[in-house]
Amino acid sequence: MKGSQDKMKELGEFLRTRRARLTPEQLGLPSTGTRRTPGLRRAEVAVLAGISIDWYTWLEQGRDIRVSDQVLESLARTLQLSGSERRHLFLLAAGHLPREEREPQSGVGPLLQRFLDEQGASPAFVVNSRWDVVGWNRAAALVFGDYEAMGARERNSVWRLFTTPYARQLLGERWEENSKHRLAQFRANYARAAEEPWWTEMIEDLSRTSEEFREWWPLHEVVHAPEGEKRLYHPAAGRLRFGHLSFQAMDSVDLQVTVNLPLDEDTRERMNKLLGS
Repeated sequence: MKGSQDKMKELGEFLRTRRARLTPEQLGLPSTGTRRTPGLRRAEVAVLAGISIDWYTWLEQGRDIRVSDQVLESLARTLQLSGSERRHLFLLAAGHLPREEREPQSGVGPLLQRFLDEQGASPAFVVNSRWDVVGWNRAAALVFGDYEAMGARERNSVWRLFTTPYARQLLGERWEENSKHRLAQFRANYARAAEEPWWTEMIEDLSRTSEEFREWWPLHEVVHAPEGEKRLYHPAAGRLRFGHLSFQAMDSVDLQVTVNLPLDEDTRERMNKLLGS
């Protein structure tokens, strides 16, 4: 397919440029005089990385071949890739980040937290790839729950949605619609890290705890739909209408930011009253 071919072509060009910037002396190889092209030869890269010359040549030619994480790590070391370059290599060649960088983030930086806080009456929060809420503003805590007081499992938005009476109260008649939508998003992320024990444990625990999860999980629904309207019924503030917008934090492929914007003046007034109480 064209998308895959383009990706492999990009990989080949990336490897060639990284190879061209190195000299034999940098890697402890003897210099063999003037070279027609700058940098290392393909054969030298292959030998240093511990792979066959044919295999490395196919990579640079953009052939659609499978490459193990071990080979990619060896190439990254041989070509002296920076952290960003190593991540780029893995994404091009294997479609995922290096393993140690796939551990979800458990918090947000000060600049992103400031962004959340400055949303004022708009409940805003950040989730990682497991749908753990790892950052939030005061408005979000007042509407969705006191995240600060919750344990790690409770802060998982899928767990909270399927196991707490408060989530059902907040969403009312739209609980099922919202739950199915979130479950589909959860499954989409699960596909990227299905081999990790955390996912197996969470899915087993949710299946034991929630009848709906147990019924819907085998359906294999997958969806990505970040924007839309959210209607809530808050026990203190009453009915609330938000337009929710989600986007990825540019400095992290793991974090998704969601901002719930009041859709009418009544909701804004109710939120301001809740914040002032």
